[in-house]
Amino acid sequence: MSTANLRPEHPQMANAIRALAMDAVQQANSGHPGAPMGMAEMAQALWNRHLKHNPQAPKWFDRDRFVLSNGHGSMLIYALLNLTGYALPISELKNFRKLHSLTPGHPEVDVTPGIETTTGPLGQGITNAVGMALAEKLLASEFNKDGHTVVDHRTYVFMGDGCLMEGISHEAVALAGAWKLNKLVALYDDNGISIDGQVAPWFIDNTAQRFTACGWNVIGPVDGHDVDAIDAALAKAKQSTDKPSLVICKTSIGKGSPNRANTAKAHGEPLGGEEIKLTREALGWTDEPFVIPADVRTAWDATEAGAAANAEWDVRFEAYAAAFPEAAAQFVRRMSGELPENFAEIAVQAVAGAHDKAETVASRKASQLALEVFTAALPELLGGSADLTGSNLTNTKSTPNLRFDAAGAVVKNEAGQGGRHINYGVREFGMAAIMNGVALHGGYIPYGGTFLTFSDYSRNAIRMAALMKQRVVHVFTHDSIGLGEDGPTHQSVEHAASLRLIPNLDVWRPADTTETAVAWTMALANRNRPSALLLSRQNLPYLPKEDADVITKGGYVLSEPVDVGMKKAAQAVIIATGSEVQLALRAQEELAKAKIAVRVVSMPSTTVFDRQDMAYKLEVLPAKLPRIAIEAGVTEGWWKYGCAAVIGLDRYGESAPAGDLFKLFGFTVDNLALTVRKVLGR
Repeated sequence: MSTANLRPEHPQMANAIRALAMDAVQQANSGHPGAPMGMAEMAQALWNRHLKHNPQAPKWFDRDRFVLSNGHGSMLIYALLNLTGYALPISELKNFRKLHSLTPGHPEVDVTPGIETTTGPLGQGITNAVGMALAEKLLASEFNKDGHTVVDHRTYVFMGDGCLMEGISHEAVALAGAWKLNKLVALYDDNGISIDGQVAPWFIDNTAQRFTACGWNVIGPVDGHDVDAIDAALAKAKQSTDKPSLVICKTSIGKGSPNRANTAKAHGEPLGGEEIKLTREALGWTDEPFVIPADVRTAWDATEAGAAANAEWDVRFEAYAAAFPEAAAQFVRRMSGELPENFAEIAVQAVAGAHDKAETVASRKASQLALEVFTAALPELLGGSADLTGSNLTNTKSTPNLRFDAAGAVVKNEAGQGGRHINYGVREFGMAAIMNGVALHGGYIPYGGTFLTFSDYSRNAIRMAALMKQRVVHVFTHDSIGLGEDGPTHQSVEHAASLRLIPNLDVWRPADTTETAVAWTMALANRNRPSALLLSRQNLPYLPKEDADVITKGGYVLSEPVDVGMKKAAQAVIIATGSEVQLALRAQEELAKAKIAVRVVSMPSTTVFDRQDMAYKLEVLPAKLPRIAIEAGVTEGWWKYGCAAVIGLDRYGESAPAGDLFKLFGFTVDNLALTVRKVLGR
């Protein structure tokens, strides 16, 4: 038996989880009792003998992270949190899946104390866990000193067959092995059952061989209902110094239920009153629903052990802070998610540099120029690309490639610094979900790049970042038909509009270097939402502007009517984003020759603009003026601004040079000017 967190145990500890799970699901008349009932002994072995956590301080920096990747089994973790002493009373378990309860259908971070990540979409939990384990390893390499270890925790994951069927798990497992994340331990609930029944006809993978091939330490199969066997497997996993570990646990879904165990019926529906009665008898559980005997609660209670572990770390950190005060202050700042006190000055440097240099470059290059400033000043920036570094330009002088030596240690340069740019390989979905895990862990602000059209691969992880309010930055380059010859498979058409539909995601499509620098500033400053930066492959001219600060409002008046000896009051407004803003300015000049006065509004972020107050919106887009929008993408989304016309692309592109495509699809000065004239009847 392991000595870690060892406390007196009770023979009914696992059954307490089963009782709470079946009672809560029955009361809600909804949920998944089978997985919690099947994983009860796995949970007992981990949570009572190994997991380092403090129920009274769920956000303690050096706690172990626990991820329930098969999040439909949420009653497992809710039962554990209640039993071990978190602020999750039994009344909340009785309100399982009810409106505004602390026990939603799937675990949600920042809703329930002790939940590390929102899970439910299968495969993303294990991938988040890879990000957490990576963050721990990098922070340990950066902050731990000889004789002073302040970062030393593990990441544990429970996952089922469904997680392993999802393609994203292959991406995550491969990277975990490549990165030698030895403090990552995954426990596989191998019960062979999914919603459709026995998985054997459609899931024939040799999981052990698969993980071994990816560089994992594979343990088992072990009896998933033998606490001591699981305990021994966990102890063995913790001895690994250069590999993540997989513990394969053979279990029975719905364990304890006489008629539902090992059937799909136990997976996703209540057991029913009669079956619960029979299950109670089979388990020897005589208490009423939601009642846990005092001696069982005492056995589960982790408050004393958790407080002791936390206090011991506090003493170590105090000694660390005395020896390395600057590093300690940096660690606390970064784990708290705060930017440096001088961030405003750093941002001014980035924006003013772009504003003053007035360079004509692609906005992907403008992004890299801004990143040069930010990565030099913010050590928490952790970049990467899904095998497109040279195209996304997410690398900088301050972010050499992250590498690990044969023993699994972070390779450092002569200055003692490890790499901060990750080569994710062709794994867009995995990259996005790993970045979520890094952000959730704390200590780093992750950003990663790919082509905008491949945002489809990573979309659900982007959505999860928005749902969890995590500061993750997605750098999407090659944002339109402007990428040219690669053709419609790579030309983004619907992607900008599609991303703008995701609540709590800020989408930026900047038109020049200054707008790009502001977009980066906003993405870093807003710690409660992810951002997507949509950047061009082709060069974009600098757009003269008096005030860069107004860009932070998402949309602003870039140019008032050109003075050609006529009244300067605008007769119409052209709204444009990205590469099309230059067309709007040139069309404004052409229209002025015909004494047609138009205002040009640059709207790099509709999502930010839409959050402004009505007075500002009407100041930028006066109600009395007709509006014409232009963007090299679908027209959907622009009509909400009351546009009289929208020049867009409601079809797929073609393979040809960018200039030819813009002409073919009407993204020209002449067509824009003609459209304005038609709207005005001129």
